[in-house]
Amino acid sequence: MEVTPSMVKELREKTGAGMMDCKKALAEAQGNFDAAIDLLRKKGMKDVGKRADRVAAEGLVYSYIHAGGRIGVMVELNCETDFVARGQEFQEVARAIAMHVAWAAPKFLGRDDVPVAVVDHEKEILAAQLKPEQQKMADKILVGQIDKFLKENCLLEQLDVRDSSGKKSIQDIINELSSKVGEKVVLKRFSRFEVGTSDSTSSKTTAADQQ
Repeated sequence: MEVTPSMVKELREKTGAGMMDCKKALAEAQGNFDAAIDLLRKKGMKDVGKRADRVAAEGLVYSYIHAGGRIGVMVELNCETDFVARGQEFQEVARAIAMHVAWAAPKFLGRDDVPVAVVDHEKEILAAQLKPEQQKMADKILVGQIDKFLKENCLLEQLDVRDSSGKKSIQDIINELSSKVGEKVVLKRFSRFEVGTSDSTSSKTTAADQQ
């Protein structure tokens, strides 16, 4: 059974697990949501799904200024209680994300925030770059290249610049924080400003992600 982006989004909203973890679990469970949740739990995400219906209405807006005032970043990180929001660990993660945004300059928060027109435009450019001998495998090649494009430009999927192993994404550090504090944690939105550029980069979660 083909795992669609909408299925991955739904499982992610129900469990709070990372997008790639949800995609792999759904593929292994052949699209069965209950089985996918069980697989996620077996892989160590023992609290998965328990916080799905909670509302992350508290949190903080963290601002970070970089490079002598040439780059400014604001991120809104939400949780369930003010007590957690005031905690050192929560604020350290907010700071880490803001610093990452300053360095990595993501264009979007997650895949659901990327306009179809942007993906189509990227496909057009990538297709034009294919060599004649690649045409027979064009569809498969483009799928992989678009996946790489989204991972490189979506904040939640970008690899944490602090992680020396090069394996931990921003969504992973949010999930880890959520497990430690025992609350639902959501990165709601971010904005990045840079002196000399024509505009700012700003992104936020969808209405469904904010619940």
